[in-house]
Amino acid sequence: MARSIRIQSAGAYYHVMARGNRREAIFHDDDDRRFFLHTLAQACEMTGWRVHAWVLMGNHYHLFLQTPEANLVAGMSWLQNTLTRRYNVRHRKWGRLFGDRYKAVVVEGEDRYHYQTLMDYIHLNPVRAKIIQPRAKQSVLDYPWSSIAGGYALPPRKRSRWLAADSGLKAFELPDTTAGRRRMIERLDRRALSEELKQCGVPPQNAGADARGSHLRRGWFWGTQAFGEAMRKLAGNIIKKRQPRSRNYQGDPHVAAHGMQQAEAWLEQGLGAAGLTRSGLAELKGSDIRKLLLADLLWRRTTVSQAWLAERLAMKSAANVCQQLRRLNRNKALTQAPPALQTFFKICASS
Repeated sequence: MARSIRIQSAGAYYHVMARGNRREAIFHDDDDRRFFLHTLAQACEMTGWRVHAWVLMGNHYHLFLQTPEANLVAGMSWLQNTLTRRYNVRHRKWGRLFGDRYKAVVVEGEDRYHYQTLMDYIHLNPVRAKIIQPRAKQSVLDYPWSSIAGGYALPPRKRSRWLAADSGLKAFELPDTTAGRRRMIERLDRRALSEELKQCGVPPQNAGADARGSHLRRGWFWGTQAFGEAMRKLAGNIIKKRQPRSRNYQGDPHVAAHGMQQAEAWLEQGLGAAGLTRSGLAELKGSDIRKLLLADLLWRRTTVSQAWLAERLAMKSAANVCQQLRRLNRNKALTQAPPALQTFFKICASS
C-alpha cells in the first residue's frame, strides 16, 4: 500500500502520535521520559516548532505542534531517529524503537473548537488510560508527564521555551496568572469526573461526517469540512509539483529548502562576525573554535545534515563533524571566541 502524503505548509498545525514497535514500551522510567523531552527541545530549537500540548504514555506519545516553516518531515525524521539511537544506547538494544510510521493529522488550529478539543483529548489521555482516577479525587495535575503538570501549571519563567502555553491559555480565554492556570486544571478535572472514562475528552462522532476527517483516533485531518477540502487541494498540488515518490521523503527539495536558507544566512553572518571567508575555511583546522561554534549553532538550530556542515565548513567528513561536536564544550569555547562572534551568537539565541 502506498504511503499517504505528508501535507506541509508554513504555520500548519498537527496532531502527531507514534507508538512503540509491536506496541511495546518506549518509556521504562522517568529518565527515558526526560531524555524524550530533552530531545524534543532540541528538535524544536532546530526547526522552530511550537508545541501546544504533549503527553507521554507507556508505549506512545502525543504532540500538538505547529510548524512555522514547512519542515514537519525533516524535524520528525531527526526526532524519531535520535530518540531511537539514544534509547538503544541507554538500554543496550538495537533495531526499531517505533512501529509503523508516525501519524500526523493536519489540524485546523485557528478554529477554536478544534484547537480546544485536541488540547483536551491529549491532556485527558492519562484519565482514559486509568492512570488518573478522578473518583479517587486524583487530578490531571497528578500525572507529571504531560504539558499540564509540565507546563501549563507553571509560571512562564519555569516553562520550556518551546511550549506555546500563551496560545493554549488564550484559546480557553484564560489569563496567564495563578488563577487562570488553576482554572485550566479545574476545567479538565471536571471533564474527567463527569465523562465516561473510555470516552473522556473524545469528541462525539457525527454519522454524516466525511470519513476522511479525524475523530482524533483515525482520519487524516481534524477540522471543518471546508478545511478538509482545502487540505485535499493542497495535497493534490504537492503531488503535481513533485517527481515520482522516493522512499526517502526527506530528500524532497521543498522540505530541505527552509533549513538550508536559514543555515546559509547564519553561516554568512557568522563568518563575517568571526572575520572569516568561505575560501579561507580550508586553511583552518577542523578543531578551530570559530568553525566548531558555527557548526554547533547550525546543527542545533537548523535541519541541515552533518555532511552539509562538513562541506560548507571544510571539516573533512560528517563523522569528523559528529566527533568534534561531541567533544565541544560550548560555554568554554564561547569565552574564547572573538567579541563580534559572541555578540552574533547572543542575537541568534534570542531569535
